[in-house]
Amino acid sequence: MTYASHPFDALMDITARPKAVFVRGKGSYLWDESGKRYLDFMQGWAVNSLGHSPDVIADALAAQSALLLTPSPAFYNGPSLKLAKALIERSCFDQVFFANSGAEANEGAIKLARKYGSLYKNGAHEIITFEGGFHGRTLATMSASGKKAFEPLFEPKVPGFRKAKLNDIESVKALITRSTVAVMLEPIQGEAGVWPATDEFLRQLRALTRAHGLLLIFDEIQTGVGRTGKLFHYEHAGIEPDIMTLGKGIGGGVPLAVLLATENASCFEHGDQGGTFNGNPLMCAAGLAVLETVSRPEFLKATTDAGLFVESELQKLSARHGLGDVRGRGLLLALDLKLPIGPSIVAQAFAEGVLINSPQPDALRFMPALNVTREEISLMIGCLDAVLTKAGAARQVA
Repeated sequence: MTYASHPFDALMDITARPKAVFVRGKGSYLWDESGKRYLDFMQGWAVNSLGHSPDVIADALAAQSALLLTPSPAFYNGPSLKLAKALIERSCFDQVFFANSGAEANEGAIKLARKYGSLYKNGAHEIITFEGGFHGRTLATMSASGKKAFEPLFEPKVPGFRKAKLNDIESVKALITRSTVAVMLEPIQGEAGVWPATDEFLRQLRALTRAHGLLLIFDEIQTGVGRTGKLFHYEHAGIEPDIMTLGKGIGGGVPLAVLLATENASCFEHGDQGGTFNGNPLMCAAGLAVLETVSRPEFLKATTDAGLFVESELQKLSARHGLGDVRGRGLLLALDLKLPIGPSIVAQAFAEGVLINSPQPDALRFMPALNVTREEISLMIGCLDAVLTKAGAARQVA
């Protein structure tokens, strides 16, 4: 047996991480073990919808943990029933299945669509997804994703996914066959660099899928629960999908995800789907606290206003530094850098105590808490302005 020489070595090396070890968080800030404070505009990749360790979630977890952690998914529990009812009342769906991660929820959506095809469409099983899409890291969700880096990994992949081009309805039409059962997409492709589907394209997809008797699946793992200014992104386009998945922000920092479906699409039978920790009362209590907070009209209005302010400030920053467009909606935004300097900018901002993300080398992504303040936005912009100024000066010298 070998022993790790440093605590870092005990973890599998699956991504590059800075050496800071975070020990505490509150609102938009994190502190590492040395006491250094960081302004967080990543929030766990759009996970901490109410910021770090909000009282409303901490209180819900404390109260529920003293009552019941999990009775087994073989039995009903109060928080899961309350959260399911609250989600149905606030959406266009009729039934929910709780999961632990976005990938698990998307895996469930794929299974549900295939079950629907086996029951109602003569065994149709293919799902049209999109180039650049990201749906998770299980074998099926990696297969559904359109991420180039996934293509050589873990072969053979799960078959049955055909890739169309985002915002190109003709590319979708060209892939429909008798084997097609559904179309699945992110309304905004986050990992690809924050590329939005237009509202018109989403309406075209809804019309096309209805015309062909196909299910329309929205992966709202990153866009859902207020992130784009509406409780769910599909509301922007004025349409209703057949299936939707939620994750990240619905738990506000704890592992919780949801598969939602209309009555027509909800066709699982006993034994088709399950999970040991799915729908446990502890996580559902946190989810209910998040949903009740975020779904308030005044909260969503403040989120929309904050998003518009970030967008405006990024546009000014782009103009000052000769950068590209600002993409996205609400508080899921990206700044086009025009050059592959994203990782360097992220590292320099980290050194200055600001956390941002570069999903692609030529873009920065911003996913702050939904209750981020104007002061915190201005602090981030000021730091990024200084870092970009240094980067520009360095390029001129080079």
